[in-house]
Amino acid sequence: MAYNQFNQPVGEQLFDDSAGKPVDLICLTGKYCSVEKLSVKDHLEDLATFYVHDPVEQDWTYLPLSPFDNIEAFKAYLEECETSEDPYYLVIRDNTSQTIIGMFSLLNYYLKNRSLEMGWVVYSRSLQGSRMATEAQYLVMTYVFEELHARRYEWKCDSLNARSKKAANRLGFQYEGTFRQHSIYKGRTRDTSWFSIIDSEWPQLKSRFERWLAPDNFGVDGVQKKSLDQF
Repeated sequence: MAYNQFNQPVGEQLFDDSAGKPVDLICLTGKYCSVEKLSVKDHLEDLATFYVHDPVEQDWTYLPLSPFDNIEAFKAYLEECETSEDPYYLVIRDNTSQTIIGMFSLLNYYLKNRSLEMGWVVYSRSLQGSRMATEAQYLVMTYVFEELHARRYEWKCDSLNARSKKAANRLGFQYEGTFRQHSIYKGRTRDTSWFSIIDSEWPQLKSRFERWLAPDNFGVDGVQKKSLDQF
């Protein structure tokens, strides 16, 4: 513990307190999937499959938006997303089928503190529970910690969203607490659970992801031999 001249405890002195770099992510390529910057021209048709035509209805309960009734409204929404810098919207491409199977974003980026958040996660049926879903998160984490040199990476969700909380824990985010009556959405009150990963935790988490994602951890049927929690 460090102390100042008044014998008061103070935080650790940083060797690098410079501001972060702006998000400028175009494409990240993995073994099973790729993460790309959102493009309405290139991605609208595939995204409409699970945002408009065949949404998984229960996945929208804890999102501030709902599935779209028509392609025109969805296109207008995507056009706003494409030009947004915060949130910075990204899509997930299946490397085998070359279709877009998910969308999420980096948001609440505080450059001075080098802190940002993963959010607005919407996955298609084919992405849910797949190794591509984990790899997409791994690819973005690598970018966040190794390109942006973030000190803190956050995951927040409705405290009643058990599936999101389980995903955060599985991916290595540490639970920090719940902000009571943090926000209002869909006419409901929301207590928000906060999770985070900090830069000192990333090397161990990276090794864990890479061992889980290795081809020899999956059988010919694509089923994992060891779970992420076992690494």
